[in-house]
Amino acid sequence: MNGHGATPNDDPLTVARGLAGRLQSRCLRAGLTVATAESCTGGLLGHLLTEHPGSSGYYLGGIVAYADRIKAGLLEVPEAMLRAHGAVSAQVAAAMAEGACRRFGTDLAVAVTGIAGPEGGSEAKPVGLTYVAVAGVAGSDVRRYLWHGDRSANKAESAEAALRLLLERLGEGTAG
Repeated sequence: MNGHGATPNDDPLTVARGLAGRLQSRCLRAGLTVATAESCTGGLLGHLLTEHPGSSGYYLGGIVAYADRIKAGLLEVPEAMLRAHGAVSAQVAAAMAEGACRRFGTDLAVAVTGIAGPEGGSEAKPVGLTYVAVAGVAGSDVRRYLWHGDRSANKAESAEAALRLLLERLGEGTAG
């Protein structure tokens, strides 16, 4: 179960694909543009957004910033912030989203940073810990999640959470 009613036999990305379609419709109607900044999802979010024909009408692009030097260089995440809080933190997630918004000149940007697993966790930051942030004209919002799946499941849950947060920012409920 993914927490949203899917059974283990379902494609774990089915719900996320539906959310991406809803996001596309909403953005195209409103004339809004979106960019992504991904770490632990490794481009999965961008993949989901571009699964729908016509996505180029609102999705301008993304940066997969896996290494800290890429987060700092391309997304302008302050190196002092990375040192103080670590790459997997609310502060860095918000800075990544804000950096993507600036870099791409979009109305909205979403960022995902986390520990997909199976290694890399610690007591303070366990495997599955993920931060998702959205940035835009209304400021930034960050959510903290702790997933309990394997690497693929954690990446899928993170991408779905990012889509839900974007839709929430646009004033749309994301149930179902």
